[in-house]
Amino acid sequence: MYSIDMLYHMSTKEQMQIEKQIRHIKDELEKIGRMRPGSLSLQYKRPKDKKGAYYQLSYTHKMRSRTEYIRPEFVEQIRHQIAVYKRFKKLVEKWIDLAIEHSRLSMKPTKVRKEQGRNEKTNGPQR
Repeated sequence: MYSIDMLYHMSTKEQMQIEKQIRHIKDELEKIGRMRPGSLSLQYKRPKDKKGAYYQLSYTHKMRSRTEYIRPEFVEQIRHQIAVYKRFKKLVEKWIDLAIEHSRLSMKPTKVRKEQGRNEKTNGPQR
């Protein structure tokens, strides 16, 4: 079984590793350029004949679904912005996961210390 000090040191070390990962994510987020949510698709005015091709961007923003037509000369730019947005979302999701884990670890030693305190009161001091 681990001592209280060992458990505290283990969680502190893990917290420091998490903090380092969060700093890395923040650095990556600072580099994020122009971004745009959504998905880009090629549509046709006459789908059966595949005639009248056009690009359509579909996305949801502020709980409203939106659709925009994209000119062919902007398709690559929009694809890049969508890719940047997806990277942004992944980084934020990872940051949230790490923040939750950091919070759990920061609460762990307090809980262990309280249990230790209860044991000392009921069983006397541990030697």
